[in-house]
Amino acid sequence: MNDYILEATDLVKEFAGFCAVDKASLSIKRGSIHALIGPNGAGKTTCFSLITKFLTPSSGRLVFNGEDITNAQPAAVARMGMVRSFQISATFASMTLLENVRLALMRPTKAPYRFWRPEASLRGLDGRAMELLDLVGLAGSASMLASEISYGRKRALEIATTVALDPQLLLLDEPTSGMGHEDIQPIINLIRKISNNCTVLMVEHNLKVVAELSDRISVLTRGRILTEGTYAEVSTNPEVMSAYLGRRVEERAIG
Repeated sequence: MNDYILEATDLVKEFAGFCAVDKASLSIKRGSIHALIGPNGAGKTTCFSLITKFLTPSSGRLVFNGEDITNAQPAAVARMGMVRSFQISATFASMTLLENVRLALMRPTKAPYRFWRPEASLRGLDGRAMELLDLVGLAGSASMLASEISYGRKRALEIATTVALDPQLLLLDEPTSGMGHEDIQPIINLIRKISNNCTVLMVEHNLKVVAELSDRISVLTRGRILTEGTYAEVSTNPEVMSAYLGRRVEERAIG
């Protein structure tokens, strides 16, 4: 089996003459946690959207698990095992935590999204739903509405719903965005735990999170991959420090 679960080669995305992603190439090693970082406006979210097929590349090639997915549809890629979370938490506020996870678990069953079925007929999914809630530390709140929990716990719930889809590659877009300090470490611990069973590619602004979690880091600036390496290598790279810090490059390193 190929050591790399995802290979993106020379990805380009243009919008009315503006090049948001410019010949970006990424190789994501199977079983790793790989971070994509860069200053605001670098093209990170656009790159994520290209990889997960929410956007079609202007040119370039994408290979997932050895299969060319350049022209695949988002739903097809998700069924293959590439699952993405978004910057804004996407949970059903009027449903309980258990119901949110159970809804995600319905997808691979023989009767997904048959909302008219009696609730009792879905009870067979409750055991796995509770396992996933326990994984993210929410089992004790299973009967609460999603609207009743804190933002940090909503992000944990969202991760539970993505893990319910049994991903081989989990893409996390700003998993700690908007969180208070007290919520960040539990999410770090959760991502580390999840990475035991799948590969993780994440966009993250918080460099403490990147330093603590990442095996490899790719730095994107102005739509191009500037460099790749470990945190120790990337954080002392003069070009990276200049991209992040401008005139302060001589005063401090990243983080």
